[in-house]
Amino acid sequence: MKSDKKYSNKTKKLAEYCKALAHPARIEILKTVAKKNRCMCGEVVEVLPLAQSTVSQHLKELKKSGLISGEVEGPKSCYCINWKEINQFSKLINEFSEKLDGYKCC
Repeated sequence: MKSDKKYSNKTKKLAEYCKALAHPARIEILKTVAKKNRCMCGEVVEVLPLAQSTVSQHLKELKKSGLISGEVEGPKSCYCINWKEINQFSKLINEFSEKLDGYKCC
């Protein structure tokens, strides 16, 4: 996309993370996976009031963003937090917040 060239890589990555976290179910999924440090998809489904197929779609988006990693173990998929990406997101959102704070006008 040509218009993407006017944004820095950091800005684009922060937007990707924010998009991945833009649904409350995905935040709950991250919290669930973090608590267990490793979580089967079926266990995530038990915690959320959503169909398994819906949870799978949310897991797919989180995995696409890099915030979780996953592997297939037989008939089940196992997911865990990608702490490197979580830390990167935290760094980017803090830098963004500090930059906005520096522009206060009111």
